[in-house]
Amino acid sequence: MLSIDPSTRRLPGPLRALEHRSFRLYFFGQAVSILGSWIQQVAMAWLVYRITGSAALLGVTAFAALIPQLLVGPLAGAWIDKHDKRRWLLRVQGLLAAQALVLAGLTWMGWVGPGLLVSMALLLGVLNSFDTPLRQSLISVFVERREDLPNALALNAMLFNTGRFVGPPVAGLLLGLTSEAACFALNALSFVALFVAVASVKVPAMPRAQGTVGDVFKEGLAYAWHTWTVRMLIIVLMALNLTASAYAVLLPVFAAEVFAGDARTLGLLWGAAGCGAFGSTVFLATRRSVPGLIGATTLGTALSAVALLAFGWTRLLPVAMGAMVILGFGISVCNVGINMLLQSMAPDRLRGRIVSFFTWARFGFDALGGLLAGFIASAIGPGRTMILEGVVLLIFAAFLASRRTRLMGLVARHDSGGA
Repeated sequence: MLSIDPSTRRLPGPLRALEHRSFRLYFFGQAVSILGSWIQQVAMAWLVYRITGSAALLGVTAFAALIPQLLVGPLAGAWIDKHDKRRWLLRVQGLLAAQALVLAGLTWMGWVGPGLLVSMALLLGVLNSFDTPLRQSLISVFVERREDLPNALALNAMLFNTGRFVGPPVAGLLLGLTSEAACFALNALSFVALFVAVASVKVPAMPRAQGTVGDVFKEGLAYAWHTWTVRMLIIVLMALNLTASAYAVLLPVFAAEVFAGDARTLGLLWGAAGCGAFGSTVFLATRRSVPGLIGATTLGTALSAVALLAFGWTRLLPVAMGAMVILGFGISVCNVGINMLLQSMAPDRLRGRIVSFFTWARFGFDALGGLLAGFIASAIGPGRTMILEGVVLLIFAAFLASRRTRLMGLVARHDSGGA
C-alpha cells in the first residue's frame, strides 16, 4: 500500500477515500447503477402486487431474489478468491444488464405472470450472489491506503442509501407517468456506467487462493467460526435481517391497504427509510474509531426494534414515515458498521470469503425474513407482523448489549495490531 502524508490530503476527512482515482471512478459509476437498481426493485414489487394483490407472493418474490445469497453466496466467495475479480465484475455487469432488459421486454409485451416474475427474481439473485462480493472485495484494491478502507466502505454504503432515498420516489413518479417496463429498461441502461468505470481503472495483481473451491471455502469458514468477534457479528446480521429488514416486503401492503395510497405512497415510505439510511452512512463516514462501531451497532439494533413497533402500531402516514426514517437509520448503521468491522479485520487473502459470509447473513436472512413476514402477514395482518418482529428484535438487542464490552475490547485489540 502507498503511504501518503495526511497533510497532503485535499478533501475533508469524511470524503478522504475519494482522493484515490480508482475509487473515485468506481464511486460515480456505482452511483448511476445503484439508482437504476432501486428503481427496478420498487417497480418489481409494485408489479407483483398490482397483478396478484398477494402479500404472500410479495414475500415469495423477495425470497427468490435473495435466497441465492444464502445458498450460493458463501461458495461464490471462495470461487471469487480464486479468480480475477475485476474481469468477472465486468462480466457480471453485462449479465445484470441483460436480465433487466429481458424483464423490460417481457413486461412491455404483457407476458409476465407470477411464475415468470419469481423466475426472473431468482435469476437476479444468482447474479447478485457474485456481484455483491465482487464489488465489495475490490474496494480494498481501489484505495491505496488501508486506513482509508473503512471510509471507502462507508461512502459506498452512502451511495446505496442515497439511491434508496432517491430511487423509490423517482420510481413512484415513473410508474405514474410510464410503466414498470420503462423502469426495468432504465435499470438495464444504468449498468453501463459501472462497466465503463471499472473498465477504466487499473488494479494491481492480486494473490489468488489455491486449491479446490471446497478447500478454499473450508479455510474461510474455519476462520469465521473460530474468530469469536466475526462469529458474533454475523449472528447480529442474521437476527437483524431476519426481522427488521423484512419490512420492505410488506410496504406495498401498507401503502395500498393501511394508508389507502398508491405507487407514490409506496415511494414515499421507501424513500423515508432511505433518508434514515443515508443519514446513518453520513454518520459512519465521520467515524475514525473502528471499535466505536460496536456501540453504534448496538444502538442501531435497539432503534430498529422500536421503529418496527411504532410502524406496526400507527395508522397515520406522517408517523409511519418518521418510523421508517428511524428504521432505515438503525438497519443501515448495523449492516454497514458490521461490514466495516469485518473488512477491517479480514486478512487480504480471505477477503472475498469474509465478504461473502457478510452477504450470506445480510441478504440470505433478509430473504428468509421476507418470506416469513409475507406468510405471517397473510395470517395475522401486516401491522401485527411488524409488532411481533419488533418484540423479537428488542429481546435480541438486550442480548447484544450484554456482549458489547467484550466485543469492543477484542476489536480494539485487533485494531491496535494484537493477535
